[in-house]
Amino acid sequence: MKRNRFSYKVGQFLMFAGPAAILFCAVVVIPFIYGLYLTLTNWDGVSDTKPFVGLANYHNAFADTAYWQALGRTVIYSVISVILVNIVAFLLAYLVTSGIKGQNFFRAAFFIPNLIGGIVLGYVWKFVFNRAFVAIGEAVTSHTTASLLSTPNGAMFCLILVSVWQYAGYMMLIYVAGFMSVDQSLKEAAEIDGCSKTQAMMRVTIPLMRSSFVQCIFLSTTRCFMVYDLNLSLTKGEPFNSSVMAAMHVYNKAFVYKNYGVGQSEALLLFVVCAVIGLLQVYFGKKGEVDA
Repeated sequence: MKRNRFSYKVGQFLMFAGPAAILFCAVVVIPFIYGLYLTLTNWDGVSDTKPFVGLANYHNAFADTAYWQALGRTVIYSVISVILVNIVAFLLAYLVTSGIKGQNFFRAAFFIPNLIGGIVLGYVWKFVFNRAFVAIGEAVTSHTTASLLSTPNGAMFCLILVSVWQYAGYMMLIYVAGFMSVDQSLKEAAEIDGCSKTQAMMRVTIPLMRSSFVQCIFLSTTRCFMVYDLNLSLTKGEPFNSSVMAAMHVYNKAFVYKNYGVGQSEALLLFVVCAVIGLLQVYFGKKGEVDA
């Protein structure tokens, strides 16, 4: 009966989950609460005093046109990237589960870009766009070719392309698990009943993989909305701040311009936007999963 005592349960929790809980509080909960406090102050990050200003920082955040422009670019970038990432990841997963020769090698090869940090990845692709592609273009056309990173639309295209290249391999593994979880007998039964392979895919396999779609769309959405390292190393927000995403704008506001109150307020607004979008996506995805 000793194991039913509250003190015993608390001791077991502290023994197994205590270190993780302490670390979670130290690096997530406490900084989050402190960040909420900073949104109510006018702190420059240097002085000892933190003047209390109430909700003035939120008013300034809502009035910051540059922030909403950066958030709008982030939405456009995220929508396009999420769609392309999941299409590419699904096709790759279908390829490496179709029984082709060396499919285990291809799984590892497609996943490798996800292991490269965003900073390193950005500098590598920056060299490719500024040097390799430019040299190829000049060799083909015999004219001076500008880098894609030198134009606003080109910079956005580069960000989307590199993001798809980086994230697709990770999402592919989730779709691979989804494909492998579908009972082969169900697809065989559908084909026996007269369905083609395409119809069996659309009517049987994809509905049963709904949970994989929910997870992949959620993960790719949150990653794209919070992108910073790739944005920093690949474009640095150039040209003319036309590729500054929301996370970079928030960082610059707080750590470059030393306006921690407004910067933290804008970070909180970005967090709310990401949380609402993520929760709505999971809610409707899980609702459809139950219906399926």
